[in-house]
Amino acid sequence: MDLGLSERVYVITGGTRGLGFATAAQLLAEGARVVVTGRSEKSAEEAAAQLGVEASGAEGRALGIGADNADPGTPARVIAAARERFGRFDGLLVSVGGPQAGVPADQLTDEQWQTAFDDVFLGAVRLARTAAGELGEGGVVGFVLSGSVREPIPGLTLSNGLRPGLAGFAKSLANELGPRGIRVLGLMPGRIGTERMQYLDSLSGDGDAARERNCAGIPLRRYGTPEEFGRTAAFALSPAASYLTGVMLPVDGGALHGF
Repeated sequence: MDLGLSERVYVITGGTRGLGFATAAQLLAEGARVVVTGRSEKSAEEAAAQLGVEASGAEGRALGIGADNADPGTPARVIAAARERFGRFDGLLVSVGGPQAGVPADQLTDEQWQTAFDDVFLGAVRLARTAAGELGEGGVVGFVLSGSVREPIPGLTLSNGLRPGLAGFAKSLANELGPRGIRVLGLMPGRIGTERMQYLDSLSGDGDAARERNCAGIPLRRYGTPEEFGRTAAFALSPAASYLTGVMLPVDGGALHGF
């Protein structure tokens, strides 16, 4: 199936590794152009170079920019870079690293909450708000969220507190932008085999045993791969998913217990 991604331009925050990188790679493989951001200019440029090599014929179709989602100037800067380099802007995927894990709820400080709020919530809202003003009909805004939107995850209090609110914002934005032909949606990855997931498993003291226990609770009995997430995200961002908006889509092997 042709996803209709040829020549389209997407900004992927947190695109230097993990789920953001996997999504950027799939978009490139389908003919799109991408701007990937990372915490440093060096990491972003290296990721863009790697993407250009891994995706056949993608040389020159990936641009890396050092940018912090919590910086109020980031949204306008990265969208302007997309237009300057590739001549258009068709969509945004907001992917941020997970907030601090493993701290009991009653021990989290105001500072820890504020840092997580700026990175995970407010930065994402700013990016989406700016993109909404720049996108035309057929544009799309996507958020990489978490299964914590529906079910709290032990040890991830910050995520449990912030991700559901961001999903609510995404749904509200979808309702408001729908009449303009702009889609907004969220992706809820479950246990995907990234460096972040390895770290979370290691918090138990025995990462291998934790992974085995977790796999037993997933109907498909395994962790997903970043590539599997990337393919789902690329479809959701593409014109092929033109009637998909306002949804929070699980990519979790069936792990969530609700419908």
